[in-house]
Amino acid sequence: MSLTSICVYCGSRAGHDETFTDQANALGQEIARANWRLVYGAGDVGLMGTVARAAQAAGGNTFGVIPKHLVDMEVGKTDLTTYVVTETMHERKKVMLMNADAVVVMPGGAGSLDEFFEVLTWRQLGLHNKPIILMDVNGYWGPLRDLLTHIVDSGFADASLLDFVQSAPSAGDVMALLRRALS
Repeated sequence: MSLTSICVYCGSRAGHDETFTDQANALGQEIARANWRLVYGAGDVGLMGTVARAAQAAGGNTFGVIPKHLVDMEVGKTDLTTYVVTETMHERKKVMLMNADAVVVMPGGAGSLDEFFEVLTWRQLGLHNKPIILMDVNGYWGPLRDLLTHIVDSGFADASLLDFVQSAPSAGDVMALLRRALS
């Protein structure tokens, strides 16, 4: 039996809402308590560092992937269970997804959106069938969900696109969705 792995995309910053940090802590702890592996961007800053430190503190297995040009900027967290340095951002995203059973997208910026749209596009193209969950803390991803609906309503995607993405407001709710999707 292989280790269930959850890829978490999230900000290299903490954001202005303390709830984001609280929920990153909770998600890292819950992933570890479920005996699942955290797969993430290997940074020790922002929500990335928070989710990883929380998973580690709870005894969790951590798999971090970082491109060499971000090792200093994102403070590469070398004390992970597995630490991989890639050549490019694209390779980072591929390694993260290929080593995960599901994807959770926490609040974040352009990088998190890039990661989200890549896994969503790959899902739409049939390149994977992994659950994608937006961790919609305090409604953070509401505008993104509205944009996806607008894309479908405008005829640029089939309505099935909306079925590829689930949303949950908290770490506990995300874990409940993951347990259902991965059982």
